[in-house]
Amino acid sequence: MKAYVYGASGAEITDVAKPTPKGAQVLVKVHACGLNRADLGMTKGHVHGSAGGVGTVLGMEWAGEIAELGPDAKGVNVGDKVMGSGTAAFAEYTLADHRRLFRAPSNMNFEEAATLPVAITTMHNAVVTNGALQPGQSVLIQGASSGVGLMAMQIAKLKGAKLVIGSSTDTMRRGRLKEFGADLAIDSSDPGWVDQVLKATGGEGVDLIVDQISGKVANQNLAATKIKGRIVNVGRLGGTHADFNFDLHAARRINYIGVTFRTRTIEEIREIFDEVRKDIWGAVESRKLQLPIDKVYPFAEIGKAFEHMEANKHLGKIVVAL
Repeated sequence: MKAYVYGASGAEITDVAKPTPKGAQVLVKVHACGLNRADLGMTKGHVHGSAGGVGTVLGMEWAGEIAELGPDAKGVNVGDKVMGSGTAAFAEYTLADHRRLFRAPSNMNFEEAATLPVAITTMHNAVVTNGALQPGQSVLIQGASSGVGLMAMQIAKLKGAKLVIGSSTDTMRRGRLKEFGADLAIDSSDPGWVDQVLKATGGEGVDLIVDQISGKVANQNLAATKIKGRIVNVGRLGGTHADFNFDLHAARRINYIGVTFRTRTIEEIREIFDEVRKDIWGAVESRKLQLPIDKVYPFAEIGKAFEHMEANKHLGKIVVAL
C-alpha cells in the first residue's frame, strides 16, 4: 500500500506492507487525514513520544471505514464509518484500537470527520476534565487560532463559560476568533495583553488558562490567572524552557497541570474517548462542535499540504484526501 514515510532523504510517499490487526485493533481503510503541528516536526525527523525517525509512517488523525477486525475487537463492525487518532495515519490503511475511535456521524463527510479526533479529545480533556471549567467561569485559550484552539473555545462556550478569551499573534486570524466563541481576542506577543485580561475580568484574572504556547508567556499566564485558578499546559509552540516565577505561582495558589497523550496508556486514552462520547458527542452529531477546513489536498500532494502548514497562514484544518 502507499504511505507517507520519513526516510533517509526526508518524508515521501512510498510502498509499505499493509498492516494486519491484532488483539483489539481494527484495520481502517483511510479516506482522509487531518494534519497536526506534531506531524510537521516529524516530517523533519523529530520524534513525538515513541513515534518518529527513519522508517516511520507519519500521521496521527484519520477518518475512514473499518476493513478488518482483530480477534478481540468489540463494539465495531466491518464497514463502519469511523474517525480516530493514533499513529501511521498517512496511508491507505492504518491500525486503530477498537476504543480509540468514534463512529462518524451520517451527516459528516470523511474530510470533515478527519478534522475532529485530535482536537476534540485533547481539548475536552484539557478544558473539562483537567481544567474543571464550570458554568459562569472565565477561560483564556492561548494559541486559539489552531484547530485545537478553535475547538477549545467552542467546548468552553458549550460548557457555559461566561467569558472566553482567545489569543493569536496574526491579525487576520485574531479577527475571526469571535466566529468560534471568543468574547475577546488578544495578541500574546503584545506586552499589554495581561492588562487586557485583567480589565476584562474586573482585575481578578481568568479562572482557567489552556496554554498551547508556554515559553516566554509562562509568567504572564501566572499574572493573568485568578487566585486559586488553573493553568493546563497542553503545548509549547513558543518554547519548552523559560523563566518561571515560583513566587507568583505560590502567591496566586495556581493549580498548574501538564498534559500530553505521549505518556498515556491505552487505557487512559480509551477513557478520554469514553468521556467525549458521554459528555459532548451530541454536540458533534448536531454539528454544534465543528472545525473549518482551510484546504483539502489529494494524497499525491501531501508535501504541498505540509508546505501550506509551514507557511502558517491558514485558519482551521488542512486535510489530505485519499
